[in-house]
Amino acid sequence: MAWGLILLWVAGCGLAMWRWRDLWRRLAARIRLPWGLKFVLGCTTLALVEEAVTTLMTNCAPLFGVQVGQAYITASADYLDVVLYHSVVVFVPMFVGWWVMLRRWRFSPFSVFILFGLTGLLAETVTFGPQNLGNFAFWIFVYGLMVWLPAYCVPADRPARPPRWWAYPLAVILPFLFLPLMAILSPWLWLTPKHPPVHFPPIR
Repeated sequence: MAWGLILLWVAGCGLAMWRWRDLWRRLAARIRLPWGLKFVLGCTTLALVEEAVTTLMTNCAPLFGVQVGQAYITASADYLDVVLYHSVVVFVPMFVGWWVMLRRWRFSPFSVFILFGLTGLLAETVTFGPQNLGNFAFWIFVYGLMVWLPAYCVPADRPARPPRWWAYPLAVILPFLFLPLMAILSPWLWLTPKHPPVHFPPIR
C-alpha cells in the first residue's frame, strides 16, 4: 500500500507538479482571489488528491491478499469519512498557519516542502509511534507535496521579509497551534463527538 502511495502520489502527482509547475502558476495567477486564499485552497485540493490515493490503497487490500480492514493506511474505507473526520479536516488549519507565515516570511517553496514534511513526520510520530522516524523521507514527500506547488505559486513580490534562522524550527511547530481552528472550520466534528477514530480493528 505504501508503494502505491509512492507511485501514484509521490512519483506521479509529484512529477506532474514539478514538470508543469510554471503552467500551474500561470493558471493560478488567473484566479481572481487573494493569494492567501488561493494558497489554502490549493493545499487543500492537493491534500484531497493525496487522501484519494490513500483511500484507494485501503480499498485495494484484496489485491494484496487480505480483506479490507485487515490492512489499511486510512482510518476508513469511505473517502468522505476520511477527509471530513480524520485527515484533511486536520490539515486545513495547518495550511492556514502556513498562509500566516508566508505573509510574514519569504520562505522558498523548497523550504516550505521540507518544513511541512517535517511537521507531518512529527504528527505521524506522535500519533502512531516512533517507528515512523525511520520513514522520514517518505513522510516528508507525502506531506511536503501538499504545499510545494501552492507555495511556488505565491507571489514573490509580496511584502514579506527573509526568514531568520529561528523561523525554520518555528515553522515546523507553528502549524499545530492553528489546530483549534477546526472548531470553527469544521463544526461537524464537535456535533458528532462519538465518531470513532478508526473504523477497523487493530492490525496484528
